[in-house]
Amino acid sequence: MSKLPITPDPWTRLRSLTPARLALGRSGVSLPTAEVLRFGLAHAQARDAVHEALDLDALTQAFSQAGFASLRVASQATDRATYLRRPDLGRRLAPSSAALLKQAAPASPLPLLIVVADGLSSLAISRHTLPLLQALLPYFPTLREAPVVIASQARVALGDEIGQSLNAALVAVLIGERPGLSSPDSLGIYLTGGPRVGLTDAWRNCISNVRPEGLDYAEAARKLAFLIAGARQLGRTGVDLKDDSDTPALESRTPMPELSGSD
Repeated sequence: MSKLPITPDPWTRLRSLTPARLALGRSGVSLPTAEVLRFGLAHAQARDAVHEALDLDALTQAFSQAGFASLRVASQATDRATYLRRPDLGRRLAPSSAALLKQAAPASPLPLLIVVADGLSSLAISRHTLPLLQALLPYFPTLREAPVVIASQARVALGDEIGQSLNAALVAVLIGERPGLSSPDSLGIYLTGGPRVGLTDAWRNCISNVRPEGLDYAEAARKLAFLIAGARQLGRTGVDLKDDSDTPALESRTPMPELSGSD
């Protein structure tokens, strides 16, 4: 029995421009077997990224070797299954972690706090957070002076309580984004000014798809530094703060922030 030929799609040339599943062709009335198998693999990778626990020891060691101190906390979601079923528990600190941060609170306010949260892709955290922190160092030479808070079973809003506990003027949450079928390791950055419990996403600015195949580390660091500078000038983050970092005239008028400067 002869093999059915694959009928090509007229939009095949677009596949060189995007990893999205388009112009897959067909075999009879069905997708080619190779494309069905690739879809199954991508779906499995996305599911694994959601369920895989973050290796806290490995991440802490990697940070330490790179010169970054760290502090571990956890949300009220006691395990991964609870975290996925109860998003609300991922937004609040476990009592023991709240007590730990209360003891660790600095005497003076922190200009910027970095929170690394596992979110929905621990793979994104293990792959991309350290390279991103290193890319931020030219903008923030004193970044290593304050510990990076590593939060497990964490949602974005957990950064509000962490930032409030440590009296931070700005908190940047680096979090694993919900995996897609072409990006199981996408990292998101959420910047919030004046963090406190109860804020909504309207108070945040988001930089998405940070990874070599998306927004690379250098560009993500540049955009974050631009937003931080804008937040300090404007006095707030969120819907009033626009990312005009790709407009050269505006960028040239906005000084890059220094952690050592006054707020």
